[in-house]
This record gives sequence, C-alpha cells and structure tokens, in this order.
Amino acid sequence: MRKRQDSPPPPVDDAADEPSRSALKREADTVFELARELVALTATQRARVPLDDGLLTQIAQCHKVTSHIAHRRELMFLAKQLRNREEDLPAIRAAVDVPKEERQRETAQLHRIERWRDRLLDEGDSALEALLAEYPGIDRHEMRQLVRAAREDRGRTQSRGHYRALFQALKTLESGGAAAAQD
Repeated sequence: MRKRQDSPPPPVDDAADEPSRSALKREADTVFELARELVALTATQRARVPLDDGLLTQIAQCHKVTSHIAHRRELMFLAKQLRNREEDLPAIRAAVDVPKEERQRETAQLHRIERWRDRLLDEGDSALEALLAEYPGIDRHEMRQLVRAAREDRGRTQSRGHYRALFQALKTLESGGAAAAQD
C-alpha cells in the first residue's frame, strides 16, 4: 500500500495581519474629523494643542480658503499630514477634546440654571425653599422679588429684563456654588 503524502501547509498570508480597507477608511475618517476640529478651534484653544509649525501653517491655509471644495481639499491634506505624524495623534486628540469637554460642562450648567428658573417660576415658594436648601447663603427676600418680577415678565414679548435678571442671579449663584465646591 502506498503512503499518502501530506500536502505542504498553505503559505502564510501576510495580508491577514494588515488592517482591512474598511478599518483604514474608518481611521482616515477619524483623522479627518480631528483635522476639522483643529481648524474649528479658536486661536487660544489651538495654542494649547501640541502642533508643529508645518501643521499650524496648514491650519492657517485652511482658514484662508473659502471655497467649499478647496477647503475640503485643504482639510484632506491636513488630515494626511496628521496621519504621517501618527505618534503625535494621541496627544493632539487629548488636547482637542479638552475644549469640547469644557463646552459640554458649560452647557450642562446652563441647562441646570434654566431648570431652576423654570421651576421657580412654575412652582413658586416650594421651589424657592428647595433652592434655599441647596444654596443656604441666598437672600430670600431678594430672590422672591426676582421670581415675582420674572413671573410678570414671562408673558410679555418685549421687556423681559427681570426674566434675564433671575437667570443671571441663578448663574452667579451656580458659579459661586461650583467655586465653593472646588475649594
């Protein structure tokens, strides 16, 4: 009987170790979004990001170009330059995310203030008592007057100064409470 000879193992495919085209495209898209966010930053925010002169020059070029297609082309070139600096990307991403997180915190704070204002105007004294419990240093009489005046302004379409004044008082109160909590 003749012995069956085993066939040699299939050759190792080096392409299996490489990322797929879809994965490469997703990565390119995330770097493009990073480039878009870099261009959208203000000059003071951009100063906090670790960028070299070549990237800063390209960002300035993106600001100069106003045509939609040409602007996109400049963004694509900036993204290509970012991809070539792969070792710097984590630091750049982290620095770009800081202003985004700050904006989210500020937005959340404004929403809390708006909820307090609406609650004070809708519920009246019960909401005022809850506010006094949370912020014990408030002048009750002054806050009650602000709420009463804002309630009258609420229905008007023109002069809404008290409505805004109540918001500003709550904003000052929230800022002072946040600063006290950080101390």
